[in-house]
Amino acid sequence: MTTTMSIGYRRRVASRAARYAVILTAASLLTGCAGTSTAPKAGTVLTVSATACGTGWRHPAAGLQTLQIHNAWTGPIDVALIGAGTFAVYARIEALGPGTTQPMQVDLGSGSYALDCSGSTYSELIGRAIVIPGHVRGGAGIIPVSYSQMETVADESRAYIVGGLGALAGQVTVLAADVRTGDLAATRTVWLTAHLMWERLGSAYGMFGDYDDMIDGLPFGLPGGVHDPGFTGFYRLEYGLWHGQSAAELTGPASQLETDVRSLIPAYGGMQLQLPQNLGDVALRTHEILENAMRFQISGQADFGSGTTLATTAAGIDATRAQLKMLYPLLVSRYPDLSALYTWLDRLQSLIDAEKTSRGWTPASELTTTQRQMIDAAAGQTLELLSPLPVDFEADRVVP
Repeated sequence: MTTTMSIGYRRRVASRAARYAVILTAASLLTGCAGTSTAPKAGTVLTVSATACGTGWRHPAAGLQTLQIHNAWTGPIDVALIGAGTFAVYARIEALGPGTTQPMQVDLGSGSYALDCSGSTYSELIGRAIVIPGHVRGGAGIIPVSYSQMETVADESRAYIVGGLGALAGQVTVLAADVRTGDLAATRTVWLTAHLMWERLGSAYGMFGDYDDMIDGLPFGLPGGVHDPGFTGFYRLEYGLWHGQSAAELTGPASQLETDVRSLIPAYGGMQLQLPQNLGDVALRTHEILENAMRFQISGQADFGSGTTLATTAAGIDATRAQLKMLYPLLVSRYPDLSALYTWLDRLQSLIDAEKTSRGWTPASELTTTQRQMIDAAAGQTLELLSPLPVDFEADRVVP
């Protein structure tokens, strides 16, 4: 599939079902001539504008081909090749500039297709459909999801997060109490338990707004670094607990963490995104959780003394699996590499789990070159297989 797009989310509110019925009626007029046609040559130009979407497609046929999409309008246009009647998206160009031409590579099989155009100042426009006859198998399109499917994912996501936040609140209360009593050995143990609970929530790309930095922010970029007053949350406590700070010095940060977590619980309800974005957000986090883990945890950048960044990576794998479980009913019919994804995720988990010993977790800094290479390779391949998910669940691919 060809894509040129950003990860921004847009919801097309107009119902497409009625228009696709009209398209299919028009498509029947093309069936006769399509039977003896040849595939469009590379360079065949299809013109799009505010009044016509995809004129110039004369001889449709199956096969791998390149369509040249030309924008004859005065503004940018989003163009997608869709399955007429199926809603499946086979290729997409976003924000095609006025007066410009861009290639769209497609592998077309037998079936009905049309171009879908939309611009910032006019409504969505569906071009005339073409039919490719026969029984030729082409590339797979991305099948949009329904609002009811999205609601299911959204409900599961909310329940998962609310349950995790409730458990986390109890853990940070124990943590703060241990600090106040001066039992820092117990604090170190409950700190790790609570931090891993937070990581299993899969907070990536600002899921909790400002609370992300308050609860789990890194000191990078702060004027005072680890000594900056703005350095708060789990990593602030980690630094103090493993750098000899006293209970008196840690009481304030521990109490602040407890307050922030408990404040987040009611605040989370107001952070809910609209349904299309919610599903896209789940898919985006499914990829970004491990990307963040590879950047900060596997690399050891986020180690402030405890040596537990690989434990954090393991928690990130748990979060990834939770996200995939929510999306699984939609992925089984949409993502052909799902089995390979789980194979590589299992491999990554086995490599990370092997670094938990009877003495605790191996610090990332103590990994051998071979160990690091194997973990990096497994993480990289897993990320590669996760990368299509945000695109597959973009919000503008939703049907009623």
